[in-house]
Amino acid sequence: MEDQKPFRILLYYKYVAIDDYEAFAAEHLEFCKELGVKGRIIIAAEGINGTISGTWEQTEAYMTYMHKLPLFTDLLFKIDESEKHAFTKLFVRPKKELVTLRYDTPLDPNTMSGKRLSPKEFYEQLQREDIIILDGRNGYEYDMGHFRNAIRPDIESFREFPEWIRNNLSDAKDKKVITYCTGGIRCETLTGVLLNEGFTDVAQLDGGIVTYGKDPDVQGRLFDGKLYVFDERIGVRVNQTDEEVTIAKCQHCGNPTDNMINCTDDLCHSKHFCCEDCLDVHEGYCSDSCKPKA
Repeated sequence: MEDQKPFRILLYYKYVAIDDYEAFAAEHLEFCKELGVKGRIIIAAEGINGTISGTWEQTEAYMTYMHKLPLFTDLLFKIDESEKHAFTKLFVRPKKELVTLRYDTPLDPNTMSGKRLSPKEFYEQLQREDIIILDGRNGYEYDMGHFRNAIRPDIESFREFPEWIRNNLSDAKDKKVITYCTGGIRCETLTGVLLNEGFTDVAQLDGGIVTYGKDPDVQGRLFDGKLYVFDERIGVRVNQTDEEVTIAKCQHCGNPTDNMINCTDDLCHSKHFCCEDCLDVHEGYCSDSCKPKA
């Protein structure tokens, strides 16, 4: 194909028991180094979660390699084309949890998680007035883009969700709750938390926002703004229709912008939206208190 971009980005995860996950992580790191891909891969006793970038040949070789491993023969990859690498480095790290939660009750998404909704089913649910739409991501991800009428969780890290749910949704356990996140993995755990906390009708967007934006029928409808992604792209388009809008506003002037940066101050690094004009004026600092005095 003439318009084929030279690189691809792979997003994937699978909850599956890995006996010696630290040894597997070390072996996987060496394989990825030899292959030349870049990205972030987390490996735990409960499975794998990764986002990598590479050329078509590299990513094809990676997928072929993974599908030959007995544990990952059915591993699903979400694929985006790209003009360049989406990462500058490679990290393959063994961790105790794929999604850091530190919940007081062990959760296995393979046995306890919400119903799966296809993009079409999720789109239909979004238009109902008798359900709760819960964003399963952090606040700053929501601020860049989210589904219409979704609740913004006032959290800075995923591990804060159980307490946030108890403080904000304890009186809504009889209502239907639908959740969503970037690629699906956080909702695997979040729906488990909701069920464990006493909610009975819980569902999640299968494949996450990434899959929703690629669905040929819904075409990302009812998602406003951009999808925050944890790579060099920062934000990507979800709503493929003429209904696409920018919802984030520059922290300095209030004009619409999708440009999110970290504060230039090494002691701050606060994520904030900053338009191109204000980037020149404020030099990347989020506020005057962070900016060095002349």
